[in-house]
Amino acid sequence: MSFRLSQRDKDIIRFINQFRAVDRDSLVELFFKQLKSPVNACNSVMVRLYRLGLIERTQQYSPTVYLPVDAKIKKNSQKILHFLSILDVYKQMCVYSIPRNVIVEDKPTGRKGGIEPDLFCIFKGSPF
Repeated sequence: MSFRLSQRDKDIIRFINQFRAVDRDSLVELFFKQLKSPVNACNSVMVRLYRLGLIERTQQYSPTVYLPVDAKIKKNSQKILHFLSILDVYKQMCVYSIPRNVIVEDKPTGRKGGIEPDLFCIFKGSPF
């Protein structure tokens, strides 16, 4: 089966891989808000990406939460709420300025027990 992904599809997949858990309403706000029916458009795109096997989803939460295909996170894990909280902080930052160089749960020392920020980014020209 041959299929073509739009740039928005690729951006959504990349975003889900980066944040590890993304709810439908956040996707609507970040990628579909300029459309006439943003929720319907988001739902149809996400169902298509799910059926193509490019993302996973869990319906444990309402609205649906989308996960990367290779997620090491269980679909009913409490860690999902942690990642959704990180996403919420990111969205609040976007109101003021779009953060750059966003890294979620970076381990700069490369080992457990070192510095492990939940979110690192360049926000308004400063590391945050």
